[in-house]
Amino acid sequence: MSITSVDPSNGSTIKTYEAHTPEQVTQIIEETHQAWTSWRTTDHGHRSALLHNLSKVLDQRKAELAKLMASEMGKPITQGVAEVEKCAAVCSYYADHAADHLKDQLIETEATKSYATFQPIGVVLAIMPWNFPFWQVFRFLAPALAAGNCGVLKHASNVPGCALVIEEMVQQAGFPDNVFRTLMVGSAAVDAVIEHPLVKAVTLTGSTGAGQKVAQKAGSVIKKTVLELGGSDAYIVLEDADLESAATTCTDSRLINGGQSCIAAKRFIVMETIAERFTQLMLEKMRAKKMGAPDQEDTDIGPQARQELRDELHDQVQRSIDAGAKCILGGSIPEGPGAYYPPTILANVKKGMAAFDEELFGPVAAIITAKDEAEAIALANDSVFGLGGAVFTQDLERGERIAATQLEAGSCFVNSLVKSDPRLPFGGIKQSGYGRELGIFGIHEFVNIKTVYVK
Repeated sequence: MSITSVDPSNGSTIKTYEAHTPEQVTQIIEETHQAWTSWRTTDHGHRSALLHNLSKVLDQRKAELAKLMASEMGKPITQGVAEVEKCAAVCSYYADHAADHLKDQLIETEATKSYATFQPIGVVLAIMPWNFPFWQVFRFLAPALAAGNCGVLKHASNVPGCALVIEEMVQQAGFPDNVFRTLMVGSAAVDAVIEHPLVKAVTLTGSTGAGQKVAQKAGSVIKKTVLELGGSDAYIVLEDADLESAATTCTDSRLINGGQSCIAAKRFIVMETIAERFTQLMLEKMRAKKMGAPDQEDTDIGPQARQELRDELHDQVQRSIDAGAKCILGGSIPEGPGAYYPPTILANVKKGMAAFDEELFGPVAAIITAKDEAEAIALANDSVFGLGGAVFTQDLERGERIAATQLEAGSCFVNSLVKSDPRLPFGGIKQSGYGRELGIFGIHEFVNIKTVYVK
């Protein structure tokens, strides 16, 4: 079996890689476990120094890595640089904070001493997607290694070059051999990896369908999972919002990474009294974005990652239009090579349409109107997903109340686009998954929270 990377901007083959055989996969897992038996005993100072080294390696190679992302999955080059810088930041964060996050927590009981301690569990399998091919991995890798775990990576099959260079950079930073390895395998090999007795847990970022399969398999062998799955984030624009600012933020959130982000804004729920003005502003801002080759500095939107994904997106747009949505921008596949899809706005979107009920993983905005705050919140929550959400209002108390207590999502922002941050917990509810990454909560997901009781 082989794994081939294809340039989505023109359909040309970049490189073909030989996949690992089952025997090679077993050997890699065993070598990673053996590395863990030593790595688990290293002190926090040593781990911190190596994570700082890895942060520097990322910063030094960011231009190269951004070009690799542009070629393998079509990310505009400037967004690729920003992604690598964020990876460097998460390495620095855990280098600076892991020791404090993992320190023993004394708990007063009748014992002479009792406390909770946080111990590494072993080899963790990371199953990662193509849309942020470095960030998705590093937000797992940094806390995992900081906690004394080791990792094996099954990356998306269209970004094999990114997968291999991550392993290379871990080695370049001075980490011991085999603490982090890449498995060059397809999806069919995942079950056997999960079942391997030396693999102790699984983290997956991907589709809800993939999450269901991984959770089922991991559950059958009693292994913990953290799942970050799809989303259909709702952004509520209230009648007192700064519409210029809101439209800019909403446009940026919808179009980042070509709209291929789980936490991109997807459904824009706007008060009826301001819907016409907001729609016009968003139309102007979406029109101003440049679609083009991802290796060009002035490109805002590159191609979609694969042609079949572009075609699936277009089918969702067409089904929404057939059901009564009004296309006021874009909505057609451009002529010429590449998996391009233009910025698109669908108005008059209602429940029952693909643009409302499904995740649209591309540069398509769905505008939905609501008569008041209560209806807007109900529409936002009327989704199988619960990853992120946002509220736009000049009344900060009102916005905070809605974000904190009314919206059903794992991350809710006020007057800002939803984003992941190394300092804050990140994850979803409902069919958007469970568990948390990042911050203190993320590093605690894959440790043994052990009670120690001394009488």
